[in-house]
Amino acid sequence: MRRLRQRFIVIWNTETWLLVSAFLIAALVLMFGFIATQVMEGRSTNFDQFIIVALRGGADSLSEPTGPPWILGAARDVTALGSVMVLGIIVSTFIGYLLLSGARATALLVLIAVAGGEAINTLLKIQFARPRPDLLAPAVRVFTASFPSGHAALSAITYMTLAMVLARRTTSQHLRIFFMAAAITLIILIGVSRIYLGVHYPTDILAGWCFGSAWALAFWALMFRLQPDTHV
Repeated sequence: MRRLRQRFIVIWNTETWLLVSAFLIAALVLMFGFIATQVMEGRSTNFDQFIIVALRGGADSLSEPTGPPWILGAARDVTALGSVMVLGIIVSTFIGYLLLSGARATALLVLIAVAGGEAINTLLKIQFARPRPDLLAPAVRVFTASFPSGHAALSAITYMTLAMVLARRTTSQHLRIFFMAAAITLIILIGVSRIYLGVHYPTDILAGWCFGSAWALAFWALMFRLQPDTHV
């Protein structure tokens, strides 16, 4: 009887979290669609330009980002944490850890989540083909389309996925909160750094966050469905 009760609690918790995640995914997808519509119809121009100009010290000083030089250096360092190269190293290391821990199914899900998310984001960039901001000279070199932001999307996919996997591998509520808080902090800092460096419009970042978060939540839901009563 006790085992049956515990099983019922697991199923209830699983279905509840799956329902919540489905609602969040739907909300994020709708938000992405709304932002994309605003961008394609040119309705986001004033908002985007206002934020970019504000971070450049006003319309009369667009050559350099506002603030002391060390902030520019810090922004370049932070933005690298969302690059394909750095995230590739982090994900490869994490997958190696999972494989050595015997969590092969989880390792495969992480690989598919990150690689698949990057592929879809690339296709979205090609589809929307939005030019990069042209109000100013960017502080770093870029070669791809602007919408949605690859750094924002891929950092959301990677850091949220890794945080959720780590959270499932511990019973400590404090550690779970720490993992998610650290991931969200990194994601926000990386996104803001892209705007500050002048390589993305704010709506690029918002759309990247929406897509990346929805994609990560979808794989978390899949993982939760496949492994509802384990920590791996």
